[in-house]
Amino acid sequence: MHRFTAVAIGMLLAVTTGGARADVVTDWNLTALRLTQAVDAPGGVQARALAMMHVAMSDAINTVQNRYTRHIATEPLVPNVSAEAAAASAARTILVQLLPKQTDAIEQAYTASVKTIPDSPAKTQGVALGERIAKAVIADRATDGASVPDTYRPLTSPGVWVPTTPPITEQFARARPWVLKSANQFRPGPPPQLTSAVYARDYNETKDLGGVQSKARTAEQTDTVRFWRTPNLGPAWQAAARQFATQKELSLAESARLFALLNMATANSFIVDWDAKFTYNFWRPITAIRNGDQDGNDATERDAGWSPLAPTPMHPEYPSQASISAGVSLGILEAVLGKNPAGSFTATDIADPKRTRTVGSLAAMAEEHRNVRVWGGIHFRNSLNVAQGLGSQIADYLVESTIKPVR
Repeated sequence: MHRFTAVAIGMLLAVTTGGARADVVTDWNLTALRLTQAVDAPGGVQARALAMMHVAMSDAINTVQNRYTRHIATEPLVPNVSAEAAAASAARTILVQLLPKQTDAIEQAYTASVKTIPDSPAKTQGVALGERIAKAVIADRATDGASVPDTYRPLTSPGVWVPTTPPITEQFARARPWVLKSANQFRPGPPPQLTSAVYARDYNETKDLGGVQSKARTAEQTDTVRFWRTPNLGPAWQAAARQFATQKELSLAESARLFALLNMATANSFIVDWDAKFTYNFWRPITAIRNGDQDGNDATERDAGWSPLAPTPMHPEYPSQASISAGVSLGILEAVLGKNPAGSFTATDIADPKRTRTVGSLAAMAEEHRNVRVWGGIHFRNSLNVAQGLGSQIADYLVESTIKPVR
């Protein structure tokens, strides 16, 4: 649904051009987030767009500055062109390709982005360089499998009803990840057996804490669930990266590396997680708890009228996407910025900018992102623990494998 109004464009440009801007990388990060939110892009689709854009920007900047290895670009280094113009041009080219209905907003953001760069051959050549590198990234991802048609087949017996809304972007389970050898490179083992003590423990925790009428959940836990709705999770990590990149005064190349790694890792988190989700097809708490008398476990008592506090996402339960995304994001940020970057962080509700939540550290935010999935009744604890480990593995592998210091 296209709903990016003239007012929203004006707000976007105000953020892009005003006040305490960090650099062209963080400006375009915010632009891309707002544009993808405007078209209601699902999480995996948004993550792919941000990864493509930030890889193109990093490759463009390092084709000029040669601070870090390039991920896709192979053309000769050109040290005498404008890195800022190359980065802005790369971002613009990627976004116009992926979001053609947003072209007017993209062009306005681009004009604002390059207007302070003096007209010169360095600027002109930088613009051309950014376009070439962006096209190379587009070509590389054209066959990644993320845009193939949704052909998910609900399994049922003839005449038996099943939910008619298809799962979200099921094709990501077969998409090609960034840098990783395959989507199943870090695939975890299966979820706990329904008859196990671990399953009974997790079942009863979610049943007690996650129900809409839970008396065990505290008011603070309820407020935390209501703030950390799914649309607020990913953007909070992007905002944290922008804040810390500014505070630590990262150079242009350092900032480009941070956001390229962060967004490749985030895009991978959907691919790796969807591979596991649709391998195991584990049931969600609402299904499990309403059918607790059929799991063969005497420690799981059925609650026929149980409902979760938070809306149940339309994809399998195991492992948790929120937890794997938190794991990869924290892993990348700490690898680039250092363990436990100093300072608190304030997240903003994307639907209501007046509504905010402050956490004492990035690790504390990651912990909240995990816990709210149990407190909201949509995940089991084991799924969160496994996903956290997956996120750390993905982050470590990327940092060790790509966009490494040249000197």
